[in-house]
Amino acid sequence: MRTVKLVAVSAGLSSPSSTRLLADRLLQAARYRLAEQEYAVDVEVVELRDLAVDIAKNFVSGFPSGKLQAAIDAVTGADGVIAVTPVFTASYSGLFKSFFDLIDPAALTGTPVLIGATGGTARHSLVLDHALRPLFGYLRATVAPTAVYAASEDWGSGGDEYTEGLPARIDRAGAEFALLVAARPERSAEVDEVVPFEKQLADLRFD
Repeated sequence: MRTVKLVAVSAGLSSPSSTRLLADRLLQAARYRLAEQEYAVDVEVVELRDLAVDIAKNFVSGFPSGKLQAAIDAVTGADGVIAVTPVFTASYSGLFKSFFDLIDPAALTGTPVLIGATGGTARHSLVLDHALRPLFGYLRATVAPTAVYAASEDWGSGGDEYTEGLPARIDRAGAEFALLVAARPERSAEVDEVVPFEKQLADLRFD
């Protein structure tokens, strides 16, 4: 039985938060679909609010803390990533963007990514296509066709004859994402080349 690793990144600021709730629901849907295909699934959730200070310090010092590096390694080493952000000023949050600014542009190449967002009103649902898809397109990830936006009124709503409810959208997105994860070739077991510390320092660019 092949084991796959799924990592959910939540940029919610409160505890509990609707952003974390949506991330958990998407993770659960994908995990269920992969289990149906007889995959063992390891899951991890990265809460960016717990890393806010570390992220800010990284931009100043150029070096990540151990906790931040562990989160970056979890995301770049995952077989699939679920990324969910609250909507701030009609776009993703600054914390969400700052974290992914620290990801090497090639590190997510080909990685299946399921995107989601939360907000107070459905008017901001276009954030998925005008902000999140371009971001992960730049990072060369493979973004699942269905993205999920959850407005305040979506929670507890089953939809109607014209609109799918939130549970149905989560299930469909999870199923599509699971197919992408299952179709991805297993990662190579080769060990990455170790770059000497002196060369890392020499390659640093200071503003």
